[in-house]
Amino acid sequence: MPVSRLDPIDRKILAELQADGRMTNVELARRVGISAPPCLRRVRTLEDAGFIRGYHAQVDARELGFEVQVFAMVGLQSQAEADLSAFEARCRDWPLVRECHMLNGEVDFILKCVAPDLSTFQSFLTEELTAADNVASVKTSLVIRGAKDDPGVPFEVLEDRLSRMA
Repeated sequence: MPVSRLDPIDRKILAELQADGRMTNVELARRVGISAPPCLRRVRTLEDAGFIRGYHAQVDARELGFEVQVFAMVGLQSQAEADLSAFEARCRDWPLVRECHMLNGEVDFILKCVAPDLSTFQSFLTEELTAADNVASVKTSLVIRGAKDDPGVPFEVLEDRLSRMA
């Protein structure tokens, strides 16, 4: 179901659930202007089509004792597809790595890592990340503070774009 096949109600459902995934189906239906049974059918269709991949609580890492957030830029020795896939699989196994993105340009991957303290991150860096197969270089940047952390996508930009195309 390409985004162009999503109607305004589907997009409104996605926007509302992105803002508050805990609301009841009845409340969601009220907000998007349809009755509850078709709303639930639409949500299930959006889930089955992969537009909704899950429901999560947004937790405060620092409140939970994860005081250190680091971005690690990783260069690999080989960029063969098998080596890229192997590194991605390894990243999925590391609990401190919360996000892993392959990039083009000077670095191959950027990793978002969280740790309770600097020594825990340093142990991960020296014993696991830099020691991993195919890793040629790692440059890290410690986050001092965050100014914005909005998950999801900006539905208002999508709606503006779609209205201009119509």
